[in-house]
Amino acid sequence: MTDNTIAIDYRNEIQENIHTGSICIIDEKHEVIYEKGDIHSPLYYRSAMKPIQAVPVFKTDIINELNLTNNEAALFIASQRGESYHEESLKSVKDKMHIDEKLLVCAESFPLNEEPKVNYIKEGKEKRKLMHNCAGKHLGFLGWIKMKGISSSGYENLNHPLQQEILHILSDLSEVKREDIYSGIDGCGVPVHAIPLKNMAISYLKFADPLRVDNEEIRNSVKRIAEIMNKAPAMIASDNFICTTLLEDANIVAKGGAEGVYCLALKKEKISIALKVLSGSERIWPILVAELLEKIGYTNKTTIKNLKNMDSQNIRNDFGNIVGETKITI
Repeated sequence: MTDNTIAIDYRNEIQENIHTGSICIIDEKHEVIYEKGDIHSPLYYRSAMKPIQAVPVFKTDIINELNLTNNEAALFIASQRGESYHEESLKSVKDKMHIDEKLLVCAESFPLNEEPKVNYIKEGKEKRKLMHNCAGKHLGFLGWIKMKGISSSGYENLNHPLQQEILHILSDLSEVKREDIYSGIDGCGVPVHAIPLKNMAISYLKFADPLRVDNEEIRNSVKRIAEIMNKAPAMIASDNFICTTLLEDANIVAKGGAEGVYCLALKKEKISIALKVLSGSERIWPILVAELLEKIGYTNKTTIKNLKNMDSQNIRNDFGNIVGETKITI
């Protein structure tokens, strides 16, 4: 049996947890230059699929027509966490689109981050759809629907024209035939798709190098999405999250998903990485990605340092004291 251990947690030098996973790194020729675990069985993208799900709305002229800022447009790709700058931009996009919030399929939520959640509740605000982690994605969905002049009814169903468009784009970018793409329902109520980890890496390589995309409309959208992710990194998750740290590096396109999935690609090097922590843990992402970047000889040491400074290698107790460490074993 292949050992797919990627990290081990130690508490006072005693092994406490073993993290297993799958990792795939490809070069510009789509050749695998590093692998760990199973890179050929289908895995769900979860929110790492958001850049792909945003392609339809970026194919329209809605950003120019509504004069959306980079922060506002970035919400279409984001897993926003309810910071004040997220809330302000979400309200602005909703108003500019003249969208009834009730149309959003996602559940009513409080902000995800602790401080804005506490402040939100103190102010007497109630849960609302606009504060859902995926609300920006849903606004993008409704924006595309509005620009196309079609009904939003059932936009969460796989047979809706929007979801079929996303499937077509996913197939094109990942180079997986549509009949080989597995589909499920994501946490926010819309379809999410599963493909092999290697093909996830292929899809992200095209965000780093859009010239690889044959379809001009999709190519231009992919290029614009990557640009906006780098111009508004904090909007994609929030400050002090791995996505922000990576996207502050203009050479990297990156997005995480629930249950341990993470994808990123390097523009100059034309190298793409897709990984899945099989326990679903996100805690070890920063130190794991830092190790992978070092393994491939990434030259931007500042980005690697910033990832390590996120402290994911240290296990702390409720008082903030270091009581253990995580060691990467790739």
